[in-house]
Amino acid sequence: MTRELPLDPKRSALLFIDVQNFCVRRDGGEFKAVPDADIIGKYAYYFERLKSVAIPNMVRLQAAFRTARIEVLYTVIESLTRDGRDRSLDYKITGFNVPKGAWDGKVIDELAPGDDEIVLPKSSSSVFVSTHIDYLLRNLNVKQLVLAGVVTDQCVESAVRDACDIGYLVTLVPDACATYSQVRHDNTLRAIKGYCRQVSTEALIKEIGVLRGR
Repeated sequence: MTRELPLDPKRSALLFIDVQNFCVRRDGGEFKAVPDADIIGKYAYYFERLKSVAIPNMVRLQAAFRTARIEVLYTVIESLTRDGRDRSLDYKITGFNVPKGAWDGKVIDELAPGDDEIVLPKSSSSVFVSTHIDYLLRNLNVKQLVLAGVVTDQCVESAVRDACDIGYLVTLVPDACATYSQVRHDNTLRAIKGYCRQVSTEALIKEIGVLRGR
């Protein structure tokens, strides 16, 4: 057996993780109070990677998967309540609270979900812990899960590990992910290599095109 298998369009789905105003936009809740000096310094790599690499590749993936009629889903950090009392202890300690229905919880405009695409609010790092995504994916007959989003070494890595452990074949798209430094990004790719196959945006789009032509 191997995890190095091409996608079966009828049993696959693409999941975007936390590509939302809260943690992608400069004026999002995670960065609103951060001084400009830190944005230019500490977070310069992150915002540049989002702008020039990760988001453009996510847009390409979204279009390709829609064209191939493969399910596209989204998860966002968002509480089920306005005061965030339902959040995980970790999020309470960290200070993350995206109130129910807030602008911070919306997927960024570049990746706006379609009318019939699924968006799952989560209140923990792993989408598999604080949503019913496993139940949902099984209802959709999904066996192969493609992951992209932010940040690579936190919520994305958590999803990779959990999805693998409960029986999904996981494909991670590294150039459609971002974190706060190249070192952090590369370290997590090495750490989770045994849990997923790692395929570039270009290669995955070609793979989908070949499958559609069969």
